[in-house]
Amino acid sequence: MLRHHQKHALHRMLQYDKGVICAVTGAGKTLIGVYDAVRQFESEEDQTVVVVAPRLLLANQLSEEYLEHIANASVLHVHSGDTRHASTTKPHYIKRWVESTKGHKLIFTTYHSLCRVIESGIAVDTSHLDEAHNSVRKDFFPYVEMLSALSDRFYSYTATPKHSSKVNKPGMNRTDVYGQMIVNVSAPEMVQSGYIVPPDVRTHTINAVRDKEYGAERDCMTLLDTIINEDNMEKVLVAAPNTKVLIRMLAETEFMTEVQSYGYDVLWITSKYGAFVNNDKVSREEFFNTLRAYGKDPDKKFIILHYSILSEGIDCPGLTSCILMRNLDYISMAQTIGRVIRLHPEDSKRLSEGVIEPGATEQYVKSSGFIHIPVYNNVGIGTVRRIQSVTDTIFVQGDPVISTITK
Repeated sequence: MLRHHQKHALHRMLQYDKGVICAVTGAGKTLIGVYDAVRQFESEEDQTVVVVAPRLLLANQLSEEYLEHIANASVLHVHSGDTRHASTTKPHYIKRWVESTKGHKLIFTTYHSLCRVIESGIAVDTSHLDEAHNSVRKDFFPYVEMLSALSDRFYSYTATPKHSSKVNKPGMNRTDVYGQMIVNVSAPEMVQSGYIVPPDVRTHTINAVRDKEYGAERDCMTLLDTIINEDNMEKVLVAAPNTKVLIRMLAETEFMTEVQSYGYDVLWITSKYGAFVNNDKVSREEFFNTLRAYGKDPDKKFIILHYSILSEGIDCPGLTSCILMRNLDYISMAQTIGRVIRLHPEDSKRLSEGVIEPGATEQYVKSSGFIHIPVYNNVGIGTVRRIQSVTDTIFVQGDPVISTITK
């Protein structure tokens, strides 16, 4: 069942053919897009809806989420990734598929492959841009601008808008392309309504210098100390400093053996080496299926390590804590916080049954999403300052974190 703010967003989309839907991570932006598509597919005239995602993984995830609610549309994927649906990156095939397919049509693509959709010359009734702050990248924006012009309806979804300080440069404050912000769902509203929990930022001061030569060993000791000795560490997301340190820590230290002795499974993923569950290399599909299964299992403990893969959009259910081993930009930091502020499944159940009061987080099994930041003598101070700024903006002031491009 749709929440009040989702129904409000859908009502606003009836009033505006173009606009930005801004909502804190965990507010259910995807369902707004899904139900808008459901509504469009109630039309007697054939409708073509294009959904754009920043990554192949997210394009496939969105496809599954849309199809949980939509059964009256044919599906095409336009990207180079694997999918169980028809797929292509050839503009002439896209055009032929649209012209020869009767009924409503759903097309899932990435910002990288959006150019192929544009080059096909097809007509687009509605466009949904997921994690739309990615759309302002210089090589993506010209095709996003074209998609906006050819779409009868055009909506952009994000928790972290990206604006430009220069007139006519790529930015989500370009109302000619994106329209105005028609919905802004704030974090305090979502916490009070019982849909997310607030973050709890905890710093860990380490009276030592972190150097590159012994970075893997130092990070191993820091992570073990945090995971073993802190509370709420059942399902932990670790943002690694870089891929090299992550691999060295797993290969050259006792980290994996040690945490496994405490009952943890270790999942890790990088764009260079792929996905692993403990010591077994697996497909990305199996990796995320395992992650979702572990996240929903209240008795399962796991640690998931990544470098710049899981910060936005990807479904990581059940996370209780996050450890930031590196500084992140404002958008990545806000997105990472969003991974751990989702409700515990038991709290969702008890809230729906009226057993606990929405917003009374002291009654929750999971009262906060815990963010742990190691602070060395030479590393970590900037991370703390940045996350304090981000959490104050989102959870105290109730505003979205807006990144501004100055070039």
